[in-house]
Amino acid sequence: MPAAELDDWVRELLAAFELPDTQVDIDQVLSLAGVAAHGIVRPAAPLTTYLAGYAAGLAVGRGRASEQLAMDSADALARAVLKARVPAGNDD
Repeated sequence: MPAAELDDWVRELLAAFELPDTQVDIDQVLSLAGVAAHGIVRPAAPLTTYLAGYAAGLAVGRGRASEQLAMDSADALARAVLKARVPAGNDD
């Protein structure tokens, strides 16, 4: 799927969720999905990104962090857990 099509899809989905002003770093999300897919198993990709997004949303909703800090923190934590689990040389 071309980048422009992904951008359009993300905007459409955010609008449907009534979150039109939310910024999503598509490259960051896809990178995390790739690390999970290659480091664990393919089905880990959507689960990992979903759970990271869910955790970030809870942090924002509870007033613990800004959107960007919450997303970056969730991404970093997921990557740290993946790195601890994946044997050296088998990660992206």
